[in-house]
Amino acid sequence: MIVHTSIGGNRLKIELSNAFGRGIVSIADAHIAIRTAESSIDPASNRKITFSGNPGVEIRPGGVIVSDAIDMDVRPMSDLAVSLYVAKSDGEPANHMVGLHTSYISGGDTTASLSMPKGDTTTGYLWLRSIDVVAPPSSFAIVCLGDSITDGFGTTGDADRAWPTLLAARLNRLRTGSRISVLNEGISGNEVLRDGAGVSALARFDRDVLGEPGVRWIVLLEGINDINLHGQITGPGALVAEDLIAGYRQLIARAHLNGIKIIGATLTPEEGVWLAGPVGEATRQKVNAWIRNSGEFDAVVDFDALVRDPNDPARMRKDLDPGDHIHPNDIGNQSMADAFVLSTFER
Repeated sequence: MIVHTSIGGNRLKIELSNAFGRGIVSIADAHIAIRTAESSIDPASNRKITFSGNPGVEIRPGGVIVSDAIDMDVRPMSDLAVSLYVAKSDGEPANHMVGLHTSYISGGDTTASLSMPKGDTTTGYLWLRSIDVVAPPSSFAIVCLGDSITDGFGTTGDADRAWPTLLAARLNRLRTGSRISVLNEGISGNEVLRDGAGVSALARFDRDVLGEPGVRWIVLLEGINDINLHGQITGPGALVAEDLIAGYRQLIARAHLNGIKIIGATLTPEEGVWLAGPVGEATRQKVNAWIRNSGEFDAVVDFDALVRDPNDPARMRKDLDPGDHIHPNDIGNQSMADAFVLSTFER
């Protein structure tokens, strides 16, 4: 599995997860290396991964396992290859299917191979939760909490064009100040209030924000799926703007309780999507007005103003639309990353 790094370092750990598994996952061997091209690695960088001194580990249902420290020089914004030999797995793996990087699957223990023998591919991450780097105390992380737009759906695969990755690249180019990592916690289809595509943002906040090391800031871009699935009608049980705002207030409160600041991102337009309609659009506009004007977020980034068509504000600009009318393309994601005032994160 190929992972594009944010900040670099010379000591790493990996985290493996069986968060939604129903049986034990047995990892018999694991390696990490610097990827050179496709499934090929730099032989000099190839490192064996151990877990509490052992070459393998069993992960029980719901469990997260952290590896031993790995001494390895890694540059910022580089590609690492993490290889797992799965000796036993019951049921569907814990996965993140919109990984946007090709992962390579082969039979047998090929973890130490210099390139993966021919086999299957996927674009998902299986059991791999994160790669953590040891960094100076002044370093910190930004969590981008969101749905498919944050996940990078609609961008070019194997090209690192999702806006959180492009934000990380901008931060990496800074010559002074703290080293800042950007963590993409986007889940396609995710909602703020209800479980569906993964548990809701409210339910996964502990795992995906508080459970990550060194977090000082959150960028929250989520809510359009709540509107599309529950707020395109009126009447009893229909979602209204006040419901989403209440959910945002909970996320703000929980961030502040833990000393974390949070940026609110306005919801981007979606006219042309089959789920969209005038009721949902009115809700989106009311939610965005609250994000901009309430003062409850520590800062605001106005993605809506950036990507909307000035002549049709309910619709995305044509040059930023990959054709599905909701997920910005590579150019749109670059514009979103460029919209941040980087000095905000040093407050």
